Amino acid sequence: MPTASSNSTASTPTTSAAAISQIYHQPLPDLLFEAQRIHRKHHNPYAVQLCTLCNIKTGACPEDCAYCSQSVHNDTNLKPEPLLDLDEVVAQAQAAKANGSTRFCMGAAWREVKDGPQFDRVLDMVRQVAALDMEVCCTLGMLNADQAQRLKAAGLTAYNHNLDTSPNYYGQIITTRTYRDRLETIRTVSAAGISVCCGGILGMGEALQDRLDLLAALAELDPAPESIPINCLVPVPGTPLQDVPPLDPIDLVRMIATTRILFPQAMVRLSAGRLTMSDELQALCFLAGANSIFTGPKLLTTPNPDSNQDQQLLTRLGMVAKAL
Repeated sequence: MPTASSNSTASTPTTSAAAISQIYHQPLPDLLFEAQRIHRKHHNPYAVQLCTLCNIKTGACPEDCAYCSQSVHNDTNLKPEPLLDLDEVVAQAQAAKANGSTRFCMGAAWREVKDGPQFDRVLDMVRQVAALDMEVCCTLGMLNADQAQRLKAAGLTAYNHNLDTSPNYYGQIITTRTYRDRLETIRTVSAAGISVCCGGILGMGEALQDRLDLLAALAELDPAPESIPINCLVPVPGTPLQDVPPLDPIDLVRMIATTRILFPQAMVRLSAGRLTMSDELQALCFLAGANSIFTGPKLLTTPNPDSNQDQQLLTRLGMVAKAL
């Protein structure tokens, strides 16, 4: 059967809705074969980049994201915590590096970056982590051009700002920030010369077409994201999505493979939700083109496999942690 991927290795990804749908709906053996062929052309198929995500400021976020434990709109009993001290963040980054992570990501539960002492402290965090010879990523909400330039000057490698879902379904998940707001932040980051880390969350009650439309929206970004996190919803009690049924594992594998085909050179990051995934499912995701995971006991506030579990899995698969 034709794979609809004759243009998939070009620098400009195939973006039409029909083409994306045709890629996704191939028989799974064909889809995985094509994804693995493209993956091997652009990446070491045995290497997985280990990343660590540090929650540098917890809770009390004014956004109403339906999936998030840190929103003030959700009754999750999460205790807000202020911005961490610089020394604590540097210590966590050093520990992450010792455990094999080459990318350290810092997330703050802010709607937007505000100039002042707290942002100055974040800039110091970026400088100190960059000095460890690690990739440095931040997710801090919306920011303006001057703030993006200051982050770039401090040594920021990438800025994470997910689209979360399709334009059509977005309003079912978030009402306090528009899709246009998100796109504007991504443009601001790109204009500052910072790499864009942008992906979404699967399993929030969206239709399959919404997932494909998310990929189409990502493909329209210019430049294309160098990093694409694929998250699976972790239902948190007290959020509107607490009772959403889990994502079909094969749907996840198809999304990973389709993402790899559409974005040959991107790092495709198997992100939230791994704690409930079997080793076999994670192995299939690696086969489909995922080449990065977040390791450590937590992803912001949700549980995550620890470093020992991840190393044991990679060893069983004959895979290794990617070096910088």
